[in-house]
Amino acid sequence: MSPDDVRRVALALDGATERDHHGFPSFRTARRIFVTVPDPEHLHVMLGEEDIRAAVAEWPRWCEEKWWGRTLSAVRVSLPDCDPAVVAELVEDAWRRHS
Repeated sequence: MSPDDVRRVALALDGATERDHHGFPSFRTARRIFVTVPDPEHLHVMLGEEDIRAAVAEWPRWCEEKWWGRTLSAVRVSLPDCDPAVVAELVEDAWRRHS
């Protein structure tokens, strides 16, 4: 999966927009960021803590916890290793959570 694939998935969601976030792409609802692409090989999906832990447990080869200080903030996805269909579902879940 590539950043362009992520872009297509995210922007297909109702009301989603793309904006710069410190020099890299972020995808937002009217309220908040739901996905960032910090580099060409990674994706940060802003899920709830329970969903982050579940994704990491189910797909440990390509998902890991992303912490912002002491807060578990996202699941970090390795794009070259991921299952695109699952990532599309995670992105949609994050969009729904922030809509």
